[in-house]
Amino acid sequence: MAGHSQFKNIMHRKGAQDARRAKQFGKVIRELTVAAREGLPDPAANPRLRAAIAAAREVNMPKDTIERAIKKATGAGGGDDYVEVRYEGYGPAGVAVIVEALTDNRNRTASDVRAAFSKYGGSMGETNSVSFMFRRLGVITYPAAAASEDDMLDAAIEAGAENVTSTETAHEVTCEVESFFAVRDVLEARYGEPESAKLDWRPENTVTLDEEKAQSLFKFLDVLEDNDDVQNVYANFDLPDDLAEKLSS
Repeated sequence: MAGHSQFKNIMHRKGAQDARRAKQFGKVIRELTVAAREGLPDPAANPRLRAAIAAAREVNMPKDTIERAIKKATGAGGGDDYVEVRYEGYGPAGVAVIVEALTDNRNRTASDVRAAFSKYGGSMGETNSVSFMFRRLGVITYPAAAASEDDMLDAAIEAGAENVTSTETAHEVTCEVESFFAVRDVLEARYGEPESAKLDWRPENTVTLDEEKAQSLFKFLDVLEDNDDVQNVYANFDLPDDLAEKLSS
């Protein structure tokens, strides 16, 4: 049930994020820039770039926009100079939060993230202050129609995955970070391109929230996600089924 509950909460948050997909182009372009610069511009030989292109397609980014971003990143100018940074701390209700960012100004990003934690009664800590409460995993998602639950489980385990969580709408395949690209490539060859494929932080334990605390936490998470420098936000919260349905409606 723990896996189902975590997947359910992630899907609830994803529903809220879908409404802001139009604002995601800048974030995706940053990831394309960094991925193209740290490896070859050929996605077949650059797993991170391949994942970034998949993320760009997920937010319906035009093909020519993707190609321009890659060309700019690998040209003489090299594009903007982004660095990867991670922030950790506790948000409302003592929920542990990990924030991943790509920024060209560390001071600005750190100040903005710290201000968000402070505004909502949280506190930003040092690196690794809460990440020990999470597990780093590869996560690959397919629509439920891609395969039966049994077939997806068999294929995923055979490819080297750790587990599959299936719902009425989707299959979520999880695996160790080291085997992420291999598992994704095997599943892609069998079932086509996944809906998403990324590295994720998953909580080892969760904080159960009531409606008031959940609303406060979601406002805080929305502020972080709306920051142009922030790429991903992870939190170890859990919602009762009835509350998750109410907040999703």
